[in-house]
Amino acid sequence: MTPKFAILALMVAFAAALLPQAASAQDSSSFASHKSPFNCGKTFYANNWTPSHSPSGSIDWQNYGSDAINGETVRATAAGTAYFNDAGSTSYGKWVEVRHSDGTRTRYAHLATMVRGAGGSMGVSQGTAIGTVGSTGGSSAPHLHYEQRTSGGAVDTSPTVDGVTVSLGQKKAITSTNSCGGSSNPYTPEEVCGSGYAVIDSAALTGGRTYLLYNSGNGQNCVTTLKTTNLGTASPVSAFLEPQGASRTTDSGSYGYYAGPVKRSAPGQCVKWGGSVGSSSYTSPFEHCD
Repeated sequence: MTPKFAILALMVAFAAALLPQAASAQDSSSFASHKSPFNCGKTFYANNWTPSHSPSGSIDWQNYGSDAINGETVRATAAGTAYFNDAGSTSYGKWVEVRHSDGTRTRYAHLATMVRGAGGSMGVSQGTAIGTVGSTGGSSAPHLHYEQRTSGGAVDTSPTVDGVTVSLGQKKAITSTNSCGGSSNPYTPEEVCGSGYAVIDSAALTGGRTYLLYNSGNGQNCVTTLKTTNLGTASPVSAFLEPQGASRTTDSGSYGYYAGPVKRSAPGQCVKWGGSVGSSSYTSPFEHCD
């Protein structure tokens, strides 16, 4: 090889080596705005353990102190489109992938429940509820398996959430600022509907969010609408639930924090649900027929 071509080959090899690093830096920068996947104020351990964690660089979110993670609401760490999957008793079990506008992706696995059925999808904002923590698939104990993937599909081995980077081999306690806003509604949908109910769907409203929950123990659905503005001040808010072929039940009035709970028994029956905050409203089609 002549000196001229040798130099050219070295330049090409050097450029090729730089390209993946540049892409990784760009992707890592985009992850800097991601929040913890839990409710505002919640603290859990982010464990990026090694070796033999598959895939390497993913985080296992685990109990912190006396706060057990099982059943916790899982929220999107950034906006995008969520795709819902179910691998049954293997691998990720019930899991969600959120594809973000810059091509990066996040994955949330071993979920107990998801707000859409497998094969479904929905647009999400940062903080949108997508499921609850469980131990489905190839899991030995309740935890949330979480990944940040670059636009090229590789797992970022030093993921960043809420401004904290968790590199390989590190375990850090991280407090969520997801969905905190200027102020936070002190109630959760699960608290409003009661023990045994889990969120299976939700829809954003201007000034709040309406939720559909289900209790597999008694076959009852529950709808509540939680405000995110004018908290503590009475203002118009509503929630309704309508099993297919039956009348609609609505709770509507001027409330400080939420409307509902509206509960109806509808096992194996399609339901229409929704609510409103002020002039902003949502009405679902008949769905969730399982």
